[in-house]
Amino acid sequence: MEEAKVIINPIAPEKVAESPGLMEYAHTAGGAVIRPEDKGKITGRAVTAMREQTDLQLSQLYKQMQLLAEQATAIRNRVEISERIYSAQMSFEPVVGHTYYFYTRKNGTDLLSMIAPNEWGRKFPFERCLATVRMMADHTWDVQYHNVTVNEE
Repeated sequence: MEEAKVIINPIAPEKVAESPGLMEYAHTAGGAVIRPEDKGKITGRAVTAMREQTDLQLSQLYKQMQLLAEQATAIRNRVEISERIYSAQMSFEPVVGHTYYFYTRKNGTDLLSMIAPNEWGRKFPFERCLATVRMMADHTWDVQYHNVTVNEE
């Protein structure tokens, strides 16, 4: 009969782990180094990234708000000039898409005319041409220029 060879482990039993895969550190010389993370660094990086992203989003929202405010101001100005034009004297019914001329008389009253400032001839009968306007589809007026003074000859 053959005798069973007895193998003696040269490593002391107190230095051998029973479950090496469950250890929180590398158990062999070639194992991956496992270092605990600094939670302060992780949190700091996350907060920095979060602030950069939210600052970018807030900046975009602010630009959109500025654009909307500018559009609202333009509409409000169009309504104001439209109300003034509709309260002026006009001897015709304006047509959408046509250009007209908005004058103020020397007595302070307003007039909407189809005649351009340079078409009046020698004697300009108004104090000045306030604007060249075009009626838009919503019946407001697109003002093409303001406060043009026409010299009398």
